[in-house]
Amino acid sequence: ARRAFQDASDMPDLIGQAVHAAMEKSQGDVEAASAALLKRAIPDAMILLDACRKGARYDIIAHPWIPDVLKKKTARGADEIWEARPKWTRAALPPGTHEITALDINGAYLSALKTHLPLGVLEHSAGNTHDRRRAGIHLITPPPWEHEAVLPNPIGNRDEAGPLWVTEPTLRLLLRLSGTKYGLCEPPVIHESFTSGATENLLEKFRGTLRDARETAIAEDDEVTLEYVKAMYSKFVSTMGESNYNRELYRPDWMHIIRSQAFANLWTKAFKAHNENLTVVRAMGTDELHVLGDWRRVFPEGRGVTEVKVKDVYTAGVGDAEN
Repeated sequence: ARRAFQDASDMPDLIGQAVHAAMEKSQGDVEAASAALLKRAIPDAMILLDACRKGARYDIIAHPWIPDVLKKKTARGADEIWEARPKWTRAALPPGTHEITALDINGAYLSALKTHLPLGVLEHSAGNTHDRRRAGIHLITPPPWEHEAVLPNPIGNRDEAGPLWVTEPTLRLLLRLSGTKYGLCEPPVIHESFTSGATENLLEKFRGTLRDARETAIAEDDEVTLEYVKAMYSKFVSTMGESNYNRELYRPDWMHIIRSQAFANLWTKAFKAHNENLTVVRAMGTDELHVLGDWRRVFPEGRGVTEVKVKDVYTAGVGDAEN
C-alpha cells in the first residue's frame, strides 16, 4: 500500500541539523560555516526534496525523455525555450519630477516553485487547444501587445515576430489576460505542445519547508541559515536542467517553467500596481519593480515572501526614467 503523506511534524529538521553541524565543525566561525554550507547547497537540496517527497502521491521522474527543443544546441549554447524574462522601462513619465521607489520582490524563485509542473514524459500534440490538467512547453504565436506605454509585454522583450516556444506559466498568463476578466490582448495561437499530466503541488512541501526555515532565520537574525536556504532553492532551480553540478535531476522543462513562473509573478505584481493607480516605471528580471506613488497601500513591506522591501529611492523627471 502507498505510504501516507509524511506529516510536517515527522520531518527531521535537515536544514537546522546541517547548520548546527557546520557551526560545530567551524568552531563557531560564521564565515567558514556559511562557505561550507553554500558548497553543499545543491546535494542538500536534493536530500531535502527526497525527504519531502516520502509518501507523496506522485513520484518524481528525474531523467525523462526530453524533446529536442529542450536540448542545448552546443555545450555552451541555449535551447529553444523563451522564458519571457521582463526587461522593461517606461518610455515616458508624467510631467514633473518624481520620487520613484525600486522594490525588491523577496524569494522570487522560492515562490515560483508553486507552479504547474509536468509529472511524466512530455507527449507531443498539435492544434490550438490547451488542457489545464496538463503542463509543459508550447509553440505559440503571441498576440500583439498594445499597452507597452504603461505595462511590460507579458512575453518579455522580444525583437523578432512569429512563433516561439514558451512554457506553461507564460501561456497561462497570456490566456488569462485574453479572457473576459482582463481583456488586455487576443488569445495566443497554439501550434503544438509537449505536455504531461501536471500538478501545482509537486514541490509544495519542499517550498514550504524552505519558506518556514527562511522566515525563522529572518526572525532570529540568522544570516547563516538565511544564505544557506537561499542557495538551496536558487541553485536547485539553476541546476535542474543540463548541469554538471546536479546529476540527480535532469528536468530542463521544470527549470524553464519555474523561471518563467517567477517572471509571470513579477508581471502580475506590475499589473496589480498599475491597477491600484501606481505608475509602473520599470520591471526587470524576477524581482525588480520600480513604481511611482504610495506603494505601501498596495504591497506589504517586509522580508517575507509575500512582502516587498525597498531597494532604492531615486528622483526622475520627464524622459529621465533611466536613472
